[in-house]
Amino acid sequence: MFIKRTLLFGMALLASQYANAQNAFSSMPYLFTTPKNYVVTYTKQSPKIDGNINDPIWEQAAWTDKFVDIEGDLKPKPHLNTQLKMLWSDSCLFIAVKMEEPHLWANLTKHDAVIYNDNDFELFIDPDGDTRDYFEIEVNQLNKIFDLFMPKPYRDRGNALISWNAPGMESAVQLQGTLNNPTDKDNGWTVEMKIPYRSVKMGFASGAPKEGDLWRINFSRVQWDTEVKNNKYVKLKDANGKNLPERNWVWSAPGIISMHAPERWGYLQFTKSTTTDNATFTLPYADLQKQYLWLVYYKQKEYRAKHQQFANNLADLDINAATYSINGKDNTLTVSGTRQQFLATITDGNNKTWAIDNSGEVIILK
Repeated sequence: MFIKRTLLFGMALLASQYANAQNAFSSMPYLFTTPKNYVVTYTKQSPKIDGNINDPIWEQAAWTDKFVDIEGDLKPKPHLNTQLKMLWSDSCLFIAVKMEEPHLWANLTKHDAVIYNDNDFELFIDPDGDTRDYFEIEVNQLNKIFDLFMPKPYRDRGNALISWNAPGMESAVQLQGTLNNPTDKDNGWTVEMKIPYRSVKMGFASGAPKEGDLWRINFSRVQWDTEVKNNKYVKLKDANGKNLPERNWVWSAPGIISMHAPERWGYLQFTKSTTTDNATFTLPYADLQKQYLWLVYYKQKEYRAKHQQFANNLADLDINAATYSINGKDNTLTVSGTRQQFLATITDGNNKTWAIDNSGEVIILK
């Protein structure tokens, strides 16, 4: 009888741990959807950067899924399609984008203007995936560029370095229609980009990726609702005369209306092959661990907004367990907090102990 009861208790404990893992993210489901991934194949020949994405070299690359709303399934799917494909060489990442657009228009004509005030395409790159020292590049239908460097996200008091330019970057736009002509119906626009690795790496780390390397990356399309007045496209306004909010369509949905959450970007996996036949993407074990740290981070931000201090235990954050099974390994989650700061850790006892603090920085403790 003792053995039977012990076995039943063990089974119940395992079931409870599994349920805890399943339910840990249930209060914030759209912040913990699985990011998209793309396996980018290798090319020795560079595509000509002219906006023509029908170059035969692009035939070896696969199209991504169609873009979705930045909030994911919380909002309807975009009514205009956006897709892209990528290739890489020993020196550069190449990107080709196609966007449906019945009304081509653009007004901004200067480099480093705030390009998202026009309809635009945006690229975000974090090569080492640490949510720090990442890069943003925007382009409009006039091929005008807004490029900036972020030491950390705005939410963590990051300030954009607008004076940064992506050295060696090339971009080109082709229009399938006529620009700023409301009297006709257009088909869309295409963009090609060439991004040298040395322009999106810090310090001396300018070498090419290796087989299997992972970057965090995402793409956004800003789309404004317009009407025609006096033969010009003008943005729709609300009852107070303010522009209606722009639409944000993305490759991998963060689940919030912000692209500056690098931990929610998609994964770019490099293969030296020219096909993806033998390339399999697997979400890194460390990133599965870090999801629990980001859960604490998001909940601590909510808690402090209500209580003017950080929580000092998991229960106050409505996190009802401290042990979670990740890839068959038991991991322990801890948190400590004061009025001004907090620290959360996760470890399986054998590998690295990961930690996150109130600044949103993820570090290794051992």
